Amino acid sequence: MSGPSGDKIIYVDMTNQTAEVKDFPEEWKLLGGRALSAKILTADCDPKCDPLGPDNVLVMAPGVLSGTAAPTSGRISIGAKSPLTGGIKEANTGGQPGQHLMKLGYRAIVVKGAPSDAEARYAVEINEDGVSVTSADAHKGKWNYTLCQDLHGQYPKTASFITCGPAGEARLSGASVATTDQDNRFPARHAARGGLGAVMGSKGLKYVMVDPGRASVRQPSDRKKFGELCKTYTKDYLDGPQMFKTGTSSVVPVANMLHTFPYKNRVEGQSPDAQTLDGARIVESFETRGGEMHNCMTGCIVKCSNVVHDAQGEYKTSALEFETLTLLGANCAVASWEDVADMDRLCDEVGLDTIETGAAIAVLMDAGQLEWGDAEAMKKLIAEIPELTDRGKAIGNGAVATGKFTGHHRVPHAKGQAIPAWDPRPLKATGVTYCTSPMGADHTAGLIVNPGLQPDQFAWESQKVQIVNAVCDSSGFCQFLQPNLDNIRDFYGALYGEEFSREAIHDQGWECLADEWAFNDAAGFGASDDVMAECLSKDPINGQVFDVPADIVAAARQRMPAQDDLFEAKASG
Repeated sequence: MSGPSGDKIIYVDMTNQTAEVKDFPEEWKLLGGRALSAKILTADCDPKCDPLGPDNVLVMAPGVLSGTAAPTSGRISIGAKSPLTGGIKEANTGGQPGQHLMKLGYRAIVVKGAPSDAEARYAVEINEDGVSVTSADAHKGKWNYTLCQDLHGQYPKTASFITCGPAGEARLSGASVATTDQDNRFPARHAARGGLGAVMGSKGLKYVMVDPGRASVRQPSDRKKFGELCKTYTKDYLDGPQMFKTGTSSVVPVANMLHTFPYKNRVEGQSPDAQTLDGARIVESFETRGGEMHNCMTGCIVKCSNVVHDAQGEYKTSALEFETLTLLGANCAVASWEDVADMDRLCDEVGLDTIETGAAIAVLMDAGQLEWGDAEAMKKLIAEIPELTDRGKAIGNGAVATGKFTGHHRVPHAKGQAIPAWDPRPLKATGVTYCTSPMGADHTAGLIVNPGLQPDQFAWESQKVQIVNAVCDSSGFCQFLQPNLDNIRDFYGALYGEEFSREAIHDQGWECLADEWAFNDAAGFGASDDVMAECLSKDPINGQVFDVPADIVAAARQRMPAQDDLFEAKASG
């Protein structure tokens, strides 16, 4: 299969529980993942709709290169109007479903409507024979690991899954969408941010099964050039520094040094427990407990995922990421990575964003309603969220909801979404991204770890990395592979057998952002929403507050001429 020739889009109508397959438009051939999701949402979704109502549209779109032999290229984007921010949202994840959908020639699943019976559950089944919508009532309320274990016995071993945990079924705004890993068993990869699991739950969609059967890898137009690119890029990466060789959790010491390892709801930027939360402790445990670094999807050469075992040598979770260690660990004054591993597993089970959940619990603690560092109480709280207690619902709906529940003033967020680990006070250009990104506070939208930048550099550095990351999340490449725009356009050129200019690849990234901003503008957002939570502008860490002038923030949304460094900048998240 060359390029989009013969490719299709699946349209699922949850009101009538039907599925229709349509041809993929030729003019969209360079659109995948985030950019394709944005294009579909701007065309088919009313920006003013209720995010949990039938008029919202849920998009599941693999990247352009997913399903090919390009290294670490099988990621999938989940998109919709966010119940957390009220604007457009895309959350990007690994696992196998993106690879499997593209091998079958499906560029996206577009889910519309909602069943008349809010208690009914359904599944979408996709294989070489076609697409169908079936009852999933037997799986209602199941936690993600139990669900996938049961599905693994129900379907062929080659099948992968996209699942909705009980938090999503309950329409909680912190709910994630889970995907299964390379072994097609563990739902440990999550499109976590923005509450997209709640959108999936509102549509009565418990899971999507994708079985590629014997479908082969997608073939490029220029096989020789594509093969050479794969070989060269893989060698260059493996011969390089491999920043994530021991996982993102290895970033803890650097973040702590930079005062962006927040402690006690961000009143400080360093944790006294950095040593016991350091991902190096996880790697050290491999020798006695087992566990390893592995790849979450076929063809991954980064292998950043740590498989974490308990003291008895039994599997607990994967991957225990830096963001999770930060928000559920340091930010809540939890001292042990092992306690964070327990909570990571619980969040994966229930289907919750660990960033939003950790931020929400920290607000609860800061309000005096839970003791700092009480990991056992935190575990009980996360486990009770599906029971929909008042406190559980507040946490499940995120940090802003928890602030309203407690009446507490210190709620670090941008556009209603909790600030991730990377703090905007020492990293002000990243703060500009949080303010101006259509996604709200999301480090994967454009992270800049450079505390030495000057104010006149903030807007360009933010815009540059937002463009690069938008293209990366559209390509199917993982941000941890750190491709630049030239790398991506080279792969696109070999895939389609034609050359794509620097101008064309820059335009693609900008168009993605423009589509998303247009959606948000139509939803009612304005310049007054491109701001940081007041507490981050008043409460200092290491003597710094977020004090970037409004005109510099606004400049990041004004298209600037593409400079050479744009094409050399690496994706980062």
